[in-house]
Amino acid sequence: MYKKLRKERPLLTPDVIVTSVGTEISYGKSMVPDENWVEIMNNKWNRGIVEEETSKFPELTLQAETEQMPHKLSFHVDKSKVQEVTKELYQRLEKRGLEIKTIFSGGKALDVIPKGGGKGQALAYLLNKLETEGKLPLNTLVCGDSGNDTELFTIPNVYGVLVSFQKLTVLLFQFPCFVILILFSQVSNAQEELLEWCAENGKHNSNLIHASEKCAGGIIEAIGHFKLGPNISPRDVSDFLECKADNVNPGHEVVEFFLFYERWRRGEVENCEAYTESLKASCDSAGVFVHPSGAEKSLRETIDELGKYHGDKKDKKFRVWTDKVLATETTPGTWIVKLDKWEQTGNEKL
Repeated sequence: MYKKLRKERPLLTPDVIVTSVGTEISYGKSMVPDENWVEIMNNKWNRGIVEEETSKFPELTLQAETEQMPHKLSFHVDKSKVQEVTKELYQRLEKRGLEIKTIFSGGKALDVIPKGGGKGQALAYLLNKLETEGKLPLNTLVCGDSGNDTELFTIPNVYGVLVSFQKLTVLLFQFPCFVILILFSQVSNAQEELLEWCAENGKHNSNLIHASEKCAGGIIEAIGHFKLGPNISPRDVSDFLECKADNVNPGHEVVEFFLFYERWRRGEVENCEAYTESLKASCDSAGVFVHPSGAEKSLRETIDELGKYHGDKKDKKFRVWTDKVLATETTPGTWIVKLDKWEQTGNEKL
């Protein structure tokens, strides 16, 4: 699903992607699978046997083929039958030497996965791996909207937020920069089973909140609540002259520039010299802009040329995205910032 969505929209490239209800972990744009996690998923798991045994339950209806994965079988089931079906299924598969986990979510979805799988287990595995590599996050914020997310909120030293999503569950690892980990969900609102779990288990958990905002707004609300960072989206900044972040780095400056560039071309920023002079002042006089074609131009000259583009995308649904922003210090005080950039006007993506 992530690969399909990426073709339709300019999604940011996460460092880590966890999908299939926590049974698959992949890395980078090429989605290289974590082979060690695959081995863990294979432990006491046989998809053929699980298919055979689940087919004996008339209460279970297979979901679409796109939902079936090597270590996940997904069904629809009546809520009243869940306990009875899962109890018998556990017993049958145990007799055949398998160990499974069943996860009910969305009021009707039942996933059968290896016992060692699940979003919480995947998160614990990643945190342990990062710690072993000396890369343990400063903070971790987990966000969920359905029953298959409950495990996320049980991991020690992790902040959590219940959010109403539109088919996306997001984890935010906070390093000196942010790393986004995306897990796909099938529901659009905080579901009953998750709210029930929260009522029973989250009463005295000061690291867990139920967001009043939806989707990304709920995540930003949690970031502010737990004091993990700014609780305002960069796109909502009204005055770029007043917007100064702590621990500014060249990568941040480039992202901020393109946010300004988007608003400038949409005519949402006043066409005044103060803005362009502020931008030029933040650039070294020897700064160079390198076009993908290889052509080079003074960074300050590039900023001067902005004037002729002011408001040319007004009322045209113009958007700019930056991705894979990498700032490298080549010599003391000299940086090269590489990135991917998309521009979109209406439904046309460049």
